Amino acid sequence: MNIDRLLQQGSGEQERAGAIPPLDEWQPALSGDMNISIRADGSWWHEGQPFARPKVARLLATLLRFDDQGYCLVTPVERWRVQVEDLPLVAVEADFRDNAWWFTTQFDDVIRLDAEHPLSVTLTPQGEAVPQLPVRFGLAARLHRNVYYQLVEAAETRDLGKGTSEIGLMSAGHWFALGQLDDDSLGEAP
Repeated sequence: MNIDRLLQQGSGEQERAGAIPPLDEWQPALSGDMNISIRADGSWWHEGQPFARPKVARLLATLLRFDDQGYCLVTPVERWRVQVEDLPLVAVEADFRDNAWWFTTQFDDVIRLDAEHPLSVTLTPQGEAVPQLPVRFGLAARLHRNVYYQLVEAAETRDLGKGTSEIGLMSAGHWFALGQLDDDSLGEAP
């Protein structure tokens, strides 16, 4: 995979429009493993060093998908597997408008929290339960801590019965849970 050639090709109208190529239409054979890792914080590393040019990580993120071989960078003629510590994307901003929550990733993907892009709580590699949401081509974004706190601040509480309540929020007409609490902990002072 020639990064400089990809950067030259991406410097035109497609890059300005922020277009994501049709990765689902490209089915090249696996070319091998590339020494690229995406850390849990969403940073991209090559051969043990962080990417020096953010433009390269942004370009490569448009070529990333998750398939039966794992996380892969895909072009029409190549497919290279990369390592991902947790999830490859991080939702770094949240905004509530038009009766829905909208999230923006570190690479400017914009996702509406709705039935097609539901929030779910999954475990990080460290065993912490943290929300994530699907983005594109099998990729998901982990919510940044600040975004999670923003949602918790806006959250509602619903009684589930049997001494348990669920905290969550409405978006695009659907309820999305952020977690559960014992009713005893609701009345406790911090």
